[in-house]
Amino acid sequence: MHIDAYEFGRIIIDGVAYSQDVVIHTGHVQASWWRREGHCLHAQDIADIIRQPPEVLIIGQGFAGCMRVPDELVQALETKGMEVRISNTRQAVDDYNRLADSGKEVVAALHLTC
Repeated sequence: MHIDAYEFGRIIIDGVAYSQDVVIHTGHVQASWWRREGHCLHAQDIADIIRQPPEVLIIGQGFAGCMRVPDELVQALETKGMEVRISNTRQAVDDYNRLADSGKEVVAALHLTC
């Protein structure tokens, strides 16, 4: 999968536009990704990812980086063997494309606004 473009509130993945938060898994996009608390990530929000951990998990915190990712969650993910990368969504898109193109098993959970 490849992210073609991203701007505040909109992302294009393999030619398909999305206007709500997404999770990009190997081979498919989970559209309209919803979190228990909009601006804070919790383990239950990414339960599917935790059950089948990828090599790398990229978390996009939004255009300005407003979504919080608690340190204890990051530590728990890392104990599952995942490399966790957290940044604003603009940087996360670049990281995802670079890592996916290199052949890494990568999942991206991307907040598109804020």
